[in-house]
Amino acid sequence: MFSPETRVDEALRTHPKARWVFAAYHIGGCNSCERASDETLAQVAEGYALPLQRLLDDLNSLLAS
Repeated sequence: MFSPETRVDEALRTHPKARWVFAAYHIGGCNSCERASDETLAQVAEGYALPLQRLLDDLNSLLAS
């Protein structure tokens, strides 16, 4: 399960389609950006001014399928 403390690199390893979620939000982690890979999802959401819960819901929906 994805949580606010999940790092971007962990998210990308957890599900192969996580990169598409990041791409939909225009987050650099989808391109293996070195800067973003060690940030948590909470840090990324704050830095990109994204709704954290929506990002988590989108990522966690990958695990339901």
